Amino acid sequence: MPNRLANETSPYLLQHADNPVDWWPWSPEAFAEARERGVPVHLSVGYSSCHWCHVLAGESFEDELTAAYMNEHFVNIKVDREERPDVDAVYMEAVQAATGQGGWPMTVFMTADAEPFYFGTYFPPEPRQGMPSFMQVLEGVRTAWVGRPEEVAEVAQRIVRDLAGRELDYGKAGTPGPEELAAALLGLTRDYDAAHGGFGGAPKFPPSMALEFLLRHHARTGSEGALQMAADTCEAMARGGIYDQLGGGFARYSVDREWVVPHFEKMLYDNALLCRVYAHLWRATGSDLARRVALETADFMVRELRTDQGGFASALDADSEDPLTGEHVEGAYYAWTPDRLREVLGEADGDLAAGYFGVTEEGTFEHGTSVLQLPQDGPAVEAGRLAGIKERLLAARGRRPAPGRDDKIVAAWNGLAIAALAECGAYFERPDLVERATEAADLLVRVHMDGRARLSRTSKDGQVGTNDGVLEDYGDVAEGFLALASVTGEGVWLEFAGFLVDLVLDRFAAEDGSLYDTAHDAEKLIRRPQDPTDTAAPSGWTAAAGALLSYAAHTGSQAHRTAAERALGVVHALGPRVPRYIGHGLSVAEALLDGPREVAVVGHPEDPALALLHRTALLGTAPGAVVAAGLAGATDGGGAEFPLLAERTLVDDLPTAYVCRHFVCARPTTDPAELAEQLGAVGS
Repeated sequence: MPNRLANETSPYLLQHADNPVDWWPWSPEAFAEARERGVPVHLSVGYSSCHWCHVLAGESFEDELTAAYMNEHFVNIKVDREERPDVDAVYMEAVQAATGQGGWPMTVFMTADAEPFYFGTYFPPEPRQGMPSFMQVLEGVRTAWVGRPEEVAEVAQRIVRDLAGRELDYGKAGTPGPEELAAALLGLTRDYDAAHGGFGGAPKFPPSMALEFLLRHHARTGSEGALQMAADTCEAMARGGIYDQLGGGFARYSVDREWVVPHFEKMLYDNALLCRVYAHLWRATGSDLARRVALETADFMVRELRTDQGGFASALDADSEDPLTGEHVEGAYYAWTPDRLREVLGEADGDLAAGYFGVTEEGTFEHGTSVLQLPQDGPAVEAGRLAGIKERLLAARGRRPAPGRDDKIVAAWNGLAIAALAECGAYFERPDLVERATEAADLLVRVHMDGRARLSRTSKDGQVGTNDGVLEDYGDVAEGFLALASVTGEGVWLEFAGFLVDLVLDRFAAEDGSLYDTAHDAEKLIRRPQDPTDTAAPSGWTAAAGALLSYAAHTGSQAHRTAAERALGVVHALGPRVPRYIGHGLSVAEALLDGPREVAVVGHPEDPALALLHRTALLGTAPGAVVAAGLAGATDGGGAEFPLLAERTLVDDLPTAYVCRHFVCARPTTDPAELAEQLGAVGS
């Protein structure tokens, strides 16, 4: 019999709807039930593509005896961290403070007042490697709750007090300057893995935001070391198993430092961020590899993550059914052996593919299988023959049972995808990608945005979810709209971005300029979450800072620029100390130091020279430059949609570009080469 999750829209919650556990969604009614019964709350937080979440569910939540004990002695709440990042953030902070580590699945036991007193992540069905079994944990919590209630209450209250004392005060830290960004570069250099690219050891995550910072730092200062770290890391990842050599797109992380074996789940946010990084690397260097990977990743998002409503799904699972064994295992969809290659391609092409993709008899993954790579010492293959091999392998893989897809639309991550697809479409002259970006933006406006421009966090199948948008939704969606405005020349996207950044100032900002993850009128948790660090995706704090800065550059609004500068105090404080965890903030700071430059391009709409000048503006490497194009002929002193176009006139009746920063404008130009120099020359 289905439990209370059967009517939820989250794919993750629906995966647990048939558990024998009597799950509740996060709700006041669940805590009222715990208070009435006098039992603790067991909170389980995960997400649909989380491998160990599935393992815990199969071992414990689907076990009748375990479920019976849970139902008798606890009120059990299941949360999708992607739907409720605020709930996840508050209790993950408690887990990390208490244990020194965190992760998913997250297991928290708390009082009926939502005060936590015991934490963990994954617990096995039997004790192993120093970990108690899940049943031992349940029994231990139950014993403490019944036998030592005063101690439990004291622990819970102390944890809440400790969390309340962790308020951040970065509003007075000052605006980051060249010294802080140089110190951040030095910190990244110290952590850099010169042998394999990336930062730190295993497991190794794709450092998309740090790479963007390195590219912007190179553009502003000319630092060849910054560019080299970015280029070498991008090449190493693109050649590794973390990148899908057949279908494009990146996995969540590599379990090793060499990028060989991925954790196979594919997340929208990773692919949107990396698509943009590779596009920007191509813009800076002209790298053929960067161009190929950017386009393949964009095409992957459109082909495998786009939903019928025009948005982009959250993730693909790591696990799927192995067609040979029938078992549901990690990586089954992506792994190969030499024999499987020969079965699809025949002897000659199969052996060639094995050498080209690094597929060995011993295997690089599990059970003698290999993840496809592009080794540096692989055989050379004629382009046409390689294309045929990849086409046949991709078709054969498509006949395998596919990984599950989490179809919920997360506003923030769709904002990141909109920016990436819009820019790729403009750079590589792929109008279809711009169309896909526009359709996703239309969905966010139609479904996620209410009459007051307030965002909902998620939707599924065109139906909006019940959870309010958090700060990252406002920041990332505004960023997507601003990128779309620059690419399309449609001022309505600038207007929508303005609604969102105004709501950031009204509902998320503190008096000292710091930012909260939730609005002032959001559901009250034991602590109002406030995390400025950039981890898997930009934090709401730094995403909002970037959107505020770009909007200010477009409009000349001093209020929005001041808000961005105050928010960037966190980069002044954290950039030199932990640059790997404030990468997006560092990128925004680079834009602040460079201006950012304001580019207005005006001309007759049908003039091909206008399109060339517009594309040249978009290809400029100046960090964070904003572009307004008068595609509607706003060259007569108009330009209401784009304030940057107001009073811009043509030179010699030709399409003309204006580049300004710090209240000073360069000479208007009709020459694409001169415009490129104004937007790309270091120190110009």
